[in-house]
Amino acid sequence: MYQALYRKYRPRRFGDVTGQEHITETLLRQLITGRLSHAYLFVGTRGTGKTTCAKILSRAVNCQSPEDGEPCNKCTACVGIEDGSILDVLELDAASNNSVDNVRALRDEAVYSPAAVKKRVYIVDEVHMLSISAFNALLKILEEPPEYILFILATTELHKVPATIQGRCQKFSFKRLLPSTLAERLRKIASNENLSLADDAAEKLALLADGSMRDAISLLDQCAYSDTIDLSHIKETLGLAGQSEILNLMRQILSCDIISALKTLDDLYNDGRDMASLLNELTSLMRDILVYKLSADSNLLLSANYSFADLSDISKAISNKHLFDCLDVLKTTISGQGRSGTSKLTAEMCLLKMCDIFNSEPQVSAQAQVSASTQVQAPPPQEKQTQSPAPLAQQEAPAEQKTVPEPDFVLEQEVTPPAPSVEPPSAEPPSVEPSSIEPPATEPPKPSGDFWKDTLKMLNNEPSLLALLNDSSKVQPSLQDNILCIKLTDSFTANLIESGFSELLKTTVSKVLGRDIIINFEVTDQIKDNDSGRNKLESLSAFGVVNFE
Repeated sequence: MYQALYRKYRPRRFGDVTGQEHITETLLRQLITGRLSHAYLFVGTRGTGKTTCAKILSRAVNCQSPEDGEPCNKCTACVGIEDGSILDVLELDAASNNSVDNVRALRDEAVYSPAAVKKRVYIVDEVHMLSISAFNALLKILEEPPEYILFILATTELHKVPATIQGRCQKFSFKRLLPSTLAERLRKIASNENLSLADDAAEKLALLADGSMRDAISLLDQCAYSDTIDLSHIKETLGLAGQSEILNLMRQILSCDIISALKTLDDLYNDGRDMASLLNELTSLMRDILVYKLSADSNLLLSANYSFADLSDISKAISNKHLFDCLDVLKTTISGQGRSGTSKLTAEMCLLKMCDIFNSEPQVSAQAQVSASTQVQAPPPQEKQTQSPAPLAQQEAPAEQKTVPEPDFVLEQEVTPPAPSVEPPSAEPPSVEPSSIEPPATEPPKPSGDFWKDTLKMLNNEPSLLALLNDSSKVQPSLQDNILCIKLTDSFTANLIESGFSELLKTTVSKVLGRDIIINFEVTDQIKDNDSGRNKLESLSAFGVVNFE
């Protein structure tokens, strides 16, 4: 009967394990010196050799004639453990034996000494699948096991294993295998199987395996129906898009040619290409472009099938921000593709989103250029000239020589209030129509009472400050030019406002007056009411209606 290649070429000695020398050498030294632990915890991603090393270790501790710590694989103990006839070495799958009753049965059985070998070995695969009760039942036997018991726990998700379990085991972390290591191993297996495996095909299989030796050998086994295995053979067998198709699709996305991109995707779909694999290849290409933009000679490039010329051309036409946005779209699409039954529609929506990313930036740039050119070439605003036309000398002056203040400010300085001496004498004060007075460019200071009421209204959302300022018997504001003097009869209130609300009060009053002001706090024994008539005259004087001295 045919045996799968990953089972046929599973290592039987520590020296045959590829890429995990930091673990195999440590275990060999412990076996030679006899300093073995009672519990081991093997951690790593799938296909990196956790279960393989556990089986080798179970034979090595029971081998009748070990060779420098390695099992001989010939004695009765090694052969019996390997074919499963010796029941003292038990392999459990925690995914299907995760209840507390299963662990209790294991614990009750562990008190008996082994019947055929020196050590009773329990290999618990995917140990993170055990329930909390099962972990608690396992704690006692892990902490104080009999001398003939050896536990080997394996997991792909260390964060799900309680710290109490981790602390009772020696932990070994298995590395993800490098593509070069996987490709070399695949070439050796292909040579033993009389297969002609091209170098680029071996590298492609190694990249698709994502660090897993078992996945790499399984992919090779899938493509081994022909004696010659090349890159085109792998693409047809695994439903992968070719280099030219992915590059063509990438360029269509960059140019926002949505129709051509959808047509290319439809052709690949009709040719039997897997949509998930296509998006993964597109993700790898964009990732390589990003790495190339950061460092052109980096050895972190995943794909060896794209030339530096192709990566250079595409990298010049795409920004880092667009790459990040596209990678986010691809990541979201790939993660949700398993829950969607329409893989083609999902891939099409992904392409549309990426085209939209590249299509949005030129529009923004064009608008920015139009607005910038408008700001540079636009003539001075005409509204102000219609309200108050400038003198003829200013209209005829060249544009580049107009470095004086704005015309509104000059005109308003030239406007003089009507002279009282022109009017016939009258007992009543001269009446001045407000419409005949041109308002100044900058709003003059408001009377104290007016601006203070507006300030208190704006502080409605600050009840604490409003309560301190609302008492006119203790707080009296006085505005002179840009200096606001606040007189208070209570020193405690003055310190409280000055230390906690000074900046807020300054911002609010400046907003009411329309200009920056300075606030001074003064503590007095008594506050006198301001003369309302004098306030009115001050207001008229500020507007130029009367001359108040």
